[in-house]
Amino acid sequence: MRNLSIKIQLGLFIAIFLVSCRKDETIFLSTATNVAVPKNDGNIEGFYLLNEGNMGMNRASIDLFNYRTGDYTVDIYSERNPTVVKELGDVGNDIQIYGNKVYAVINCSHKIEVIDKWTTKRIKKIDVPNCRYMAFDKGKAYVSSYAGPVAIDPNAELGFVAEIDTATLEIKRKVTVGYQPEQMVVHNGKLYVANSGGYRVPNYDRTVSVIDLATFTEIKKIDVGINLYGMQVDSRGDIYVSSRGDYYNTPSNLFVIDTKTDEKKSILDLPVLGMSLVDDLLYFYSVEWSYITNSNKITYGILDTKTKKIISDKIITDGTDQKIMIPYGLEVNPETKEIYVTDAQN
Repeated sequence: MRNLSIKIQLGLFIAIFLVSCRKDETIFLSTATNVAVPKNDGNIEGFYLLNEGNMGMNRASIDLFNYRTGDYTVDIYSERNPTVVKELGDVGNDIQIYGNKVYAVINCSHKIEVIDKWTTKRIKKIDVPNCRYMAFDKGKAYVSSYAGPVAIDPNAELGFVAEIDTATLEIKRKVTVGYQPEQMVVHNGKLYVANSGGYRVPNYDRTVSVIDLATFTEIKKIDVGINLYGMQVDSRGDIYVSSRGDYYNTPSNLFVIDTKTDEKKSILDLPVLGMSLVDDLLYFYSVEWSYITNSNKITYGILDTKTKKIISDKIITDGTDQKIMIPYGLEVNPETKEIYVTDAQN
C-alpha cells in the first residue's frame, strides 16, 4: 500500500501498503473476519490493502477493511472477479484511488488494474511495461515505468512516465525521465519524479525529473542523491525525497527540494524508506540493509515539516513495534491519526 499516500474520495480511505513475499504458495480464499469495533463516525469508511505476493508466482491480492462493520476481507479482488485469468497478477506495487476508481499497479504483470471503488469489480486493464507508481492531477493519472524488462542491467534504458485520461482510461502522452523512476508528486503544475537507477547498480541515478504538465516535457533534472525512492510534498511546497543509499558505504537519507526554485535545499541526514505525511508531520520508517554487516537496521520517527526537526524517534508508543520484524508499508489515518504498519516478516 501506498505513493505511499492516502487518497480520500467520497468517504473512502485507500491505504497504499505492500506486504512482502511469502515462503509458501498458499492461495488465500476470500474470507471476512471481524477485527475491530464498528465505527460510524467520520468520513473515512475503510481501506484497500495491496499484497505484493511472490515474484513469478502470481500471488498479488487485494484486501478490504470496512470501518463501519469492523470486518477485514482477504482477497476480495479474486472473489469479485472470478473470471479474470491469473487473478490479480504478479507483484503488486502500488494502489491508489481517484474518483470512483481504484488503480492497482501490478509490476511484473506489466499492467494497471482499474476497479470500481465500491464493488471491487474490474473496469479495465491498462498495459504499461514494468510499471511502478502512480500520481493524479486534474483528471489525469501518471504512472512511472522502468520501460525495459525486469532485470538488473548496467545498460538498462531510460524510464518514462505515461499520462492516462481517467475518464477514458487511455494512455494519452509519454515523457522520458531518468533511469528506473519510482514515486512521484504533483505540485503547482509540475510532476516531480524520483529516479533510482536501481537496475544499473552501482551506477545509480541521482536525479529528480521535473515535468511540465501542460507540455508534458522534462524541463529540468535536479541532482539530489543516489537511488531515490519515496516522495511527499508538504503544505508549503517542500518535497521530501528518500534515498535508499548503496547498501554499502552511502547510507539511506532524506532530502528536501524547494519547489519555488526546483533546487535541493537541505539534507536531513535521516535514514528513510517509507513515509506518510499528515498535518505537517512526516511519519517514517527505515530498513537499512548493509552488505558489509549482512544485517538490517530498523528505525522509526516523526519529523515536523515546519521546523525540519525530529519530534519523536517512535511512531508506535505501546511497544507493539517490537513485534514487527521488517516494516514494509506505512500509512496514517488523517482523521483518527491511527498508524498502520505492514510487516514483511521474512
